[in-house]
Amino acid sequence: MTTAPAHRTDPRFPGWDWEDPAALGALTDGFTENLARCASIETVRDRLPRTRRELAGLGVTGIEFAAFATRHPEAIGTDLVAVRSPDATTESGPLYRIDGSHLFTRLDISEPLPLDDHSVDWVYAEHLIEHVPLPVAVHWLGEVRRILRPGGLLRLTTPDLERYVRGYLDRDEEFFRRHRRRLRTLRVGPPMPERRAFMLNQIFYHFGHRWIFDEDELRHVLDRAGYQGWTVERRAHQEGHRPDVAALDTAFRKDESIYLEARAPEAS
Repeated sequence: MTTAPAHRTDPRFPGWDWEDPAALGALTDGFTENLARCASIETVRDRLPRTRRELAGLGVTGIEFAAFATRHPEAIGTDLVAVRSPDATTESGPLYRIDGSHLFTRLDISEPLPLDDHSVDWVYAEHLIEHVPLPVAVHWLGEVRRILRPGGLLRLTTPDLERYVRGYLDRDEEFFRRHRRRLRTLRVGPPMPERRAFMLNQIFYHFGHRWIFDEDELRHVLDRAGYQGWTVERRAHQEGHRPDVAALDTAFRKDESIYLEARAPEAS
């Protein structure tokens, strides 16, 4: 009788098979939903403020996408997934205050953003763009370009395909070892298989990923979204044109990420 591989039989994660990413969808969705839990939800406005003046009245200068709990004091965090407390669940439309501190609203980036032109100073998105098909990414980036003021800043971070390919070619596998250790600290499933081919495949097929980028691919999608004439620069972890925005980079994702900023031309 053949014994099943250990990663398929770990009693701490029943039904978890790293080699079947489609079947893991519900399990990884459950992990995300756990991240979106909070103690309290307060409705601040019945609708998201649209104008620069309205946002400034709330002390808001920017939007952090893919964030249930933004750490920026002048930001609204947003995600498609609802935030839940023991007594309430966020819906699309209103603006909420989560745990008495940070602002949140639910947005679907495949839809037009409910904000006026030139309404925000900056937009930040960490590990979001790889979760949507390329046409959705182009649409969303076009909307971001529309809502940023002249001189405004977009900072994108996403898994860097070039780093993963280099990790695959590295026979010492230091990059993949670090990546497996990081995921273990989050308790995302049992230990991953240690095969290099698996570790390259997982960045394409796990965690709801739809399109993986290197620098050239990010520049391509920005170009398709109309960013000609913008200043586009590669940056390092927590280094950028606006230190307060760059500080939103998480150390957990430093080794695997590419950081790219696009800055709008100043008004003539």
